[in-house]
Amino acid sequence: MTALKLLSRTKLYWGLIAIFLIGVLGSPMSSKGNNIFLSYGNLLDVLRQVSTTGLIATGMTAVIITGGIDLSVGSLMAICSVVCAMLLTVPGVTPGVVLGVPTVALVALCLGFVVTRFIFQNLAKSRAGADLLREIKLDGIRGLVTPAAVGVVLCCLSLWFLLPQIEPKFGVLGVLLVAPCVGLLFGALNGFIIVAGRLQPFIVTLAMMVTALGIARLTAGQNNAVLPVYTGSNATADFEILRSLVFGIIPMPGLFFLGAILIYGAVLRFTPFGRYVYAIGGNEEAARLSGIAAGRVKIATYAVSGLLAGIAAVLYVAQYRQGKPDAGAGLELDAIAAVVIGGTSLMGGRGSLTGTFCGVLIFGLLSNILQLHNINSNLQLVLKGMIIIGTVLVQERNAGDLLAYLRLPGGQSAHKETAAAKRPSQETPSLNLGGNKK
Repeated sequence: MTALKLLSRTKLYWGLIAIFLIGVLGSPMSSKGNNIFLSYGNLLDVLRQVSTTGLIATGMTAVIITGGIDLSVGSLMAICSVVCAMLLTVPGVTPGVVLGVPTVALVALCLGFVVTRFIFQNLAKSRAGADLLREIKLDGIRGLVTPAAVGVVLCCLSLWFLLPQIEPKFGVLGVLLVAPCVGLLFGALNGFIIVAGRLQPFIVTLAMMVTALGIARLTAGQNNAVLPVYTGSNATADFEILRSLVFGIIPMPGLFFLGAILIYGAVLRFTPFGRYVYAIGGNEEAARLSGIAAGRVKIATYAVSGLLAGIAAVLYVAQYRQGKPDAGAGLELDAIAAVVIGGTSLMGGRGSLTGTFCGVLIFGLLSNILQLHNINSNLQLVLKGMIIIGTVLVQERNAGDLLAYLRLPGGQSAHKETAAAKRPSQETPSLNLGGNKK
């Protein structure tokens, strides 16, 4: 029984190992007799290709754990790619500058205010020995004046850094600051509308997806379906660093992806914010009654999702040497699929970034295997869809229900076990602040 539980808990890793072994055993050989799938260049290409989807999926994971969904990330990436390409290639005041620079100033002002106030709040709580969930009222100096002053200082510093780059064209650090801030602002707007308007995340982010696509096209201009970026020609040569190999080992996009997974994973696992995310997904009303600022936490998750979409956009421009209004078309579906394959429940309250990392790799390796065998692209979509459905049935333990419904052998016993597992406990329910729902 212990072995079966261990197998059940590690089934995602076994799935990743199985996909990898299928790739190794079924790989075509090169003219020199080498295994193409196992070649260092092919594996680097897989990591490079999954990095954009992986960054989007990283932010999507926390959103889904709270019980939400973000359909706008593809369009947000498109906006940020257009802004990034325009800042790199077109000097002077452009629509990209008009959209990007004020956004950075606003984000700096708000972040300075919120972070400073948050620090003062926690210092006051620690001194008073108060419960971390209870709000403490600050005086005017610590609650308003000092946070506002810090925000203004950060706003001025960001403008001091960005304004001199408008005329000659922006550099690498400039676009790495502007594009993620644009994504963060739109993501925070998603969260604010969902919380303040008490609307379904599906509807709000769907509306934002359409709106952001229109803004991306307006920013690019009707005659600029694609904004080409040639490092060393119409853009700074330093931008090439974002598509290089770090120490000749790992591609730069892969480093961004791994860094995001590790940092955000640590935040979700070891900080109160992470516990609040899981608590909200498990039972939002109970979390709110326990004193958790559920609205603020949800806004933060959508803001981080937009931020990572902005970083993915910069890496997209570096990899494909272009920015365009439809750069992220369909990317939100790939990200959601990777998150679900990784074991995160669409009902909220359960999931992890370790699972998402495995899900992204499974999705990337599967695509690579199909491409190596020259499988028709339409058939690839069919196979991917079938694999996603099968994986979700296994993750949610509903395969037995399906077999029983179809009256297939083995379905009856599995159906009974699933029903027993789903039978409500007689114990009094309690709020889970430490991780996954049980």
